Amino acid sequence: MAIWKGVFPAVTTKLTLDGKVDLKATQASIDRLITNGVSGVIVLPMLGENASLSLQEREAVIRAAVEVAAGRVPVLSGLAEITLESAKKHAALYQSFGAQGLMVFPSLGYKTDDRETVEWYKGIASASDLPIMIYNNPIAYGVDCTPAILKELVDTPQIVCIKEETGDVRRVTDLYIAFGDRFSVFCGVDDLIVESRALGVTGWVSGMTNVWPAQCVELFNLTGDEQYAQARELYQILTPSFHLDVHVKLVQYIKLAENLVYGAPEWTRAPRLALVGEEREYVISTVRKAIDALAARQ
Repeated sequence: MAIWKGVFPAVTTKLTLDGKVDLKATQASIDRLITNGVSGVIVLPMLGENASLSLQEREAVIRAAVEVAAGRVPVLSGLAEITLESAKKHAALYQSFGAQGLMVFPSLGYKTDDRETVEWYKGIASASDLPIMIYNNPIAYGVDCTPAILKELVDTPQIVCIKEETGDVRRVTDLYIAFGDRFSVFCGVDDLIVESRALGVTGWVSGMTNVWPAQCVELFNLTGDEQYAQARELYQILTPSFHLDVHVKLVQYIKLAENLVYGAPEWTRAPRLALVGEEREYVISTVRKAIDALAARQ
């Protein structure tokens, strides 16, 4: 089974102004990410507006990502469903579309208890041969894959990785104490990456890597080499922008940042709307400060 490590951006799905999926722009952004050194890509995450896309659109995105990646890095797909039946069906379909792994959300329609959460992930694991990253984001989805739940999943070999997004960095150490290296532990919060790396995470699912892939890979590598003085310098430049990754409007914020940095389309699908007024100016100002500071650093 796969052992994932490194920086895995949660890729934004590029759209046209009228809300259609822009496969050409999406492929260009994925190629840019790979060229700048990421270790994998995750299409159709929450940041990729998974729940807003039809199954046909999701198929097109997965196939386009696999095509442009061309074996250079693994391509994972988000799996975000309401019922176990549809989750199992789509897990198998995504494998047939070429996905090499799944980042699996809890049920989007119901807050499962511990027993139900275990059965959810076991059921999905049984539906395909793909390795699974558990997307553990209780802040957004109300379900926490605690060490007690993961203990019930240790014997499910398809489950290989945890995207740790509780916001409590202490969970990283708790996972290593409980399970050693049974699961890969990825940081899922951009503004906790240096802290999480200090505690031993081996991967990072990142939103702002869409914007600054080379710098995020550099930050990850600096912490891996325990060059924390240099890492802190870069982190302090990027952290105000990293805070944008943990806001409810992270999709709009990160797409606008991508537009400012390299011209990618910022459009989202309703009910998300383009940013306006003071909120838009705040994001622009935050990103431009980072652009200027990164330029001065070179």
